[in-house]
Amino acid sequence: EENFGAEARPRVAWHIDPFGHSAEQAALFAKMGYDGFFFARIDYDDFESRKRRVAMEMVWRGSASLGSESDLFTGVLFYGYGPPPGFCFDHRCHSADPPIQDDPNLFDYNVDQRVALFLERVREQAKYYTTNNVMLTFGSDFEYQNAVEVFKNLDKLIKYVNQNGSVNMFYSTPTRYVEAVHRAQKTWTLKTDDFFPYASGPYSFWSGYFTSRPALKGYTRQCNNYLQVCKQLEAIHGTIFHGKPSVTTLKQALAVDQHHDAVSGTEKQHVADDYAKRLHIGQVECEDIVSTVLSSLSARNSSAPEMKFQFCELANISVCPASESNSFNVLVYNPIGRTLQALVSLPVSGDSFTVVAPNGSNIPYQVVPLSAKARQMKGRRAVGSSTIFFQDEIPPLGFKTFLVRPAASAGLEKLTATEEFENEGKSDIVLDNGVLELTFDGSTGRLSHMRNLLSGVQVAVDQQFLWWNSSAGNNVNSTQASGAYIFRPNGTAPFSVSEGNRATVTVVKGELVTEVRQEFNPWVHQVVRLVAGRAFAEFQFTVGPIPFQDELGKEVVSRFSTDITTAGVWYTDANGREIQKRKRNFRPTWNFNSTEPVAGNYFPVNSRIFIKDERKDVQFTVLTDRSQGGSSLNDGQLELMVHRRCLHDDGKGVDEALNETHLVVTGSHFVSLDHIADATVVHRVLAEALMLRPWLAVLHSTQSYSDYVKNYHMNFTGLSTSLPSQVHLLTVELTEDKTLLLRLEHQFQVDEPLNAPVNVTLEDLFTAFKITSVRELTLGGNAALSSVHRLHWNTAEDESSESLDKNRASGSIESPFTVLLKPMEIRTFEANIEWT
Repeated sequence: EENFGAEARPRVAWHIDPFGHSAEQAALFAKMGYDGFFFARIDYDDFESRKRRVAMEMVWRGSASLGSESDLFTGVLFYGYGPPPGFCFDHRCHSADPPIQDDPNLFDYNVDQRVALFLERVREQAKYYTTNNVMLTFGSDFEYQNAVEVFKNLDKLIKYVNQNGSVNMFYSTPTRYVEAVHRAQKTWTLKTDDFFPYASGPYSFWSGYFTSRPALKGYTRQCNNYLQVCKQLEAIHGTIFHGKPSVTTLKQALAVDQHHDAVSGTEKQHVADDYAKRLHIGQVECEDIVSTVLSSLSARNSSAPEMKFQFCELANISVCPASESNSFNVLVYNPIGRTLQALVSLPVSGDSFTVVAPNGSNIPYQVVPLSAKARQMKGRRAVGSSTIFFQDEIPPLGFKTFLVRPAASAGLEKLTATEEFENEGKSDIVLDNGVLELTFDGSTGRLSHMRNLLSGVQVAVDQQFLWWNSSAGNNVNSTQASGAYIFRPNGTAPFSVSEGNRATVTVVKGELVTEVRQEFNPWVHQVVRLVAGRAFAEFQFTVGPIPFQDELGKEVVSRFSTDITTAGVWYTDANGREIQKRKRNFRPTWNFNSTEPVAGNYFPVNSRIFIKDERKDVQFTVLTDRSQGGSSLNDGQLELMVHRRCLHDDGKGVDEALNETHLVVTGSHFVSLDHIADATVVHRVLAEALMLRPWLAVLHSTQSYSDYVKNYHMNFTGLSTSLPSQVHLLTVELTEDKTLLLRLEHQFQVDEPLNAPVNVTLEDLFTAFKITSVRELTLGGNAALSSVHRLHWNTAEDESSESLDKNRASGSIESPFTVLLKPMEIRTFEANIEWT
């Protein structure tokens, strides 16, 4: 806009190649101020249904909570994102699509034939669209390598088509097309669901990429967590770091990683390695920034020595040299906008410690020996033999520092000595944390029952690991193989990972942490962890390397089978926000033909999946730590795919099998059980805490508490008050020396508990600075909200857009800058600040 004016600001969004489209994406585009959205890939069956109904264009309402504010005119591109068949003018197409030859003296003169074919293509497309406007795309992958040649032929085509007179052809833009369609004042069908999963044919469901390359997906989630920490601390400190290090490096790496062939896991192995490398380079630069800022915020005066923190990047394999020294400081930073009860866990090599809190008191801790699997993890070179656990409340956008020192004896603060024993299959194992009670079957070693001790809700539940055999593309129905994009199992019955799917079990009991350690086979292990007072259980799985000696591709799932009555219905999230209802073998907008009963019922799970029985008021919820594919293939059942290794390419563009030969994936599922209303509050608040986890900065130190506090503060809070549970502080980013980009989100939807609108006062919210003026922006942060006037579209179920309040319409908010958040609303502000 600065270079080309306001007319150049995008008003139409494109998804020319992504393989499926979420309802939340439409809602976000609407809140960015867009008037239209076009995409190319749509389920083959949905495409034919829309042709029959002349419904290739619609109004898409992405959010039930936001209503018509989330409406977006949406269209399906008829010829994908390429030109009409026969009209590729790039030099690579000449053998199939001849250029336009308009010299009548030459024998290959072809103007009449080319114009006739073009008009045939246009009329064929026009049959399925409701106005007299037709949008044609010209270009595709690797085209415009010779742009002069392409435009020369397009100029000729426009000239001779217009001479024909039956249509008017001209260069245009998607925005001009949307304006022309809007002028027709048609009434449009309203879509409220999404476009998942995408299928390009009856045996080609693109639901494999929901899980492909799970390590990259997990690392992407972790790096976003760290990016938000880095941006917040840069803002609190009041310094934009230019050059090296810079937060921009990680921002750019994460932005590139959002490409539809990046975090999706649908690239060649060396390309995936490059994405991960770029993320790591950005993470390391942010570590330098965070270390500098935390040292500065901790220092009591300028004479305090700068601290160089470590960030335990290999803590997932129980490696952290600073903590393994057994004498260290750990600073715990909380990136969410309310006080958080944080559980700290770090590898150590000792058994007895003192853990000193900021007020000088010793706090309780527990030392848990590492499992045999953790000690044997490939690449682990460490002296640590145990993990220390302790917990404390951390202030919002703030930190506390704890001094961990070795002790000659356990002391009163060491929680009851950890009891470790192997179950010999003689009796069931019953464990609880004061909120949840878990029962494990003594003969199988698997979870068999779950009870909420506070609400009394209980279910029978069997959790096990299974694997689907990947199709090699050699069966009767189709040659389609399972691969990076496609999930296509060879049958409808998965295989057990061990004989009878039995697990050997070791139990570790303690007052703070209790664990059931399961070994199903040499490549599938799990730790089921209960933490005192928590409303969920963590199922930490370690899967891989997936064996291939039998030459069978394997796609590994964790399945929970309960006795809950679900009638074929389950629920998943849309981009971590609004919940989508799913129904087995069903699509809301067309008659679904279930040719792949497993893959066709898989949907993306970004943060959570759950089942519920409203008659009995019970809900069973599983939250994830990364995006995965999930389903409910039988009533009362949930499954999530955690790892996959396919030995054949699926023919959709990678040209390489998804064969991560040595990959061991460690991840977690977080399981809760409760009445429906209470379960909703648990999963909303927990999902936020999992997305923005506390960040640990560790420093080897032998300094005493009295000496440390002479130079350093041991606690800091970035907010003057904790925000309500409904409010997620989505963005805190310093864009200029005294300008802040701020986003606030109401994280409950309109039909959930805690759905009341919430007021947040901004003026004195932050402790490091005072907000002096506020201007509201669109969600993208690139335009004043007052400058955006979106088009209104008539729908069969029309409702008038809810009018915005006066302040929002004008774009101004008066001191003390109190803003109102409605359910699922994100509001974006540019704030001028003064340092306090």
